[in-house]
Amino acid sequence: MIKKIICLILLFICISCSNKTNSNIGKNKNLLSEPETLYKLAKINFDDQNFELAMQQFKEINKLFPLSNEAIQSEIMIAFINYIKMDYESAILNYGKIINKYPSHKNLDYFYYMIAICNYEQLQNEALDGYYNDVALNSLNQVITRFPESKYAKDSRQKIILVKSNIAAKHMEIGRFYLENEKYIAALNRFKIVVDEFSITKFTPEALHRMVEIYYELGMYEDSYNTAALLGYNYPESKWYKYSYNLVEKTDSEETFLKKIRNFFDG
Repeated sequence: MIKKIICLILLFICISCSNKTNSNIGKNKNLLSEPETLYKLAKINFDDQNFELAMQQFKEINKLFPLSNEAIQSEIMIAFINYIKMDYESAILNYGKIINKYPSHKNLDYFYYMIAICNYEQLQNEALDGYYNDVALNSLNQVITRFPESKYAKDSRQKIILVKSNIAAKHMEIGRFYLENEKYIAALNRFKIVVDEFSITKFTPEALHRMVEIYYELGMYEDSYNTAALLGYNYPESKWYKYSYNLVEKTDSEETFLKKIRNFFDG
């Protein structure tokens, strides 16, 4: 009798354990069918730098739960993984899609900023094709124009200076080439672009000096004097002003040249 009772107790325990295990499995299945849980799992893989697996999981969330908040966040993460992998074209495409789908998103400034960064990081040196110079400048300006108070605006402004410097360097290189080959008008136009459009860059003093040289070579002495005066007024300690001064001094005495400078600014 006692043996039968013990057997019944053991059987009950086994059945209880079995039911509990089945219940846990069911709960786990339910958890795995929730976008929140799937997103957390994908984020764990992302944090562990398992980017390929994380991307597949983010894509799956977007496919299974397209209307969920996790789907939106997954799209953002997919674009960011593209950026991390330096697949800039895909990143820009994905950020652009997000902007179009969610034009009122609270992080809209971030999406525009990331597009700008993708373009910015593809900049080449001034000797190479300057396509991304213009693209990066345009996208950085969009961040500032659309979101002037954004936390990304300050960095965008700093990067614009660097991009403009890159563009100016390109114009300077081409201008020097034309100057060396005595194509003075073509060279002059390049140096004027630097002075007129990229005056914040370090190349402005040299560009002004090159203009002084060209005017001098063309016999346009008055323009040469005036440009040298402008250079001296804005960059009196620059070596380029000293070069310009020595050049124009060849055709004028120091007293006359200094008088021309004074007259230039006195009107």
